[in-house]
Amino acid sequence: MGLGSSVAVGAGSKLVPKVASGYVRNMLDKAIDGIGPLKPVVETAGAKLASHGGDVEKAVAALVRSHTSLAGVQGFVTNLGGLSVAAATLPANVVGVTLVQCHLVASIAYLRGYDIEDPRVRNAILTVMLGEDVVTDMIRHHRLPSSPMAMATSPVHDPSLDDRIAREVTSELVGRTIGRRAVMLVGRRVPLLGGAVGAGADGVATWQVGRYAQSELRDRRLRS
Repeated sequence: MGLGSSVAVGAGSKLVPKVASGYVRNMLDKAIDGIGPLKPVVETAGAKLASHGGDVEKAVAALVRSHTSLAGVQGFVTNLGGLSVAAATLPANVVGVTLVQCHLVASIAYLRGYDIEDPRVRNAILTVMLGEDVVTDMIRHHRLPSSPMAMATSPVHDPSLDDRIAREVTSELVGRTIGRRAVMLVGRRVPLLGGAVGAGADGVATWQVGRYAQSELRDRRLRS
């Protein structure tokens, strides 16, 4: 995400009513619980931790690499079940990549000691999905009260944030959709261009989201 997609997001925000804002929370639920090739977050994170000898930061870095690769592989979304409901509004690829990014951020949060069932943490996960530039801009213009880290560690849950954050993330999704369709139109004239550009963009966007999660969701584990 980020400033480069701001024009598309601006246009996309007008289309948000066509996509229920609650849908993005449903995607987060599916990503955390596991869907298709994505295992439940607890299993994925636990396996990565075990394979890196209990070193949380090595496991986190490995998660960013693996999810970046997964996001860049075109066609993997055909293995994700239950996505047909969004087909009329959001391309399956966009939905699939969003699931991968939700899964990545939730996995990092889990390894860093956050309760991913906590609504405050879930709001933080979705906010990370917006990207650092967008979040910084929204805080500056008082559209968000604080950073993802502050949301996740807030002493109380503010229910009024739930719908606001879901709408912002949905707006970003619609903006991505507009950009995706523009690439697809160009790709029809230049063989393989659409797929190559899309794969590269998905991989880079997922890497950026993962890096933002790494820097923002700081370690909350109790130290002995």
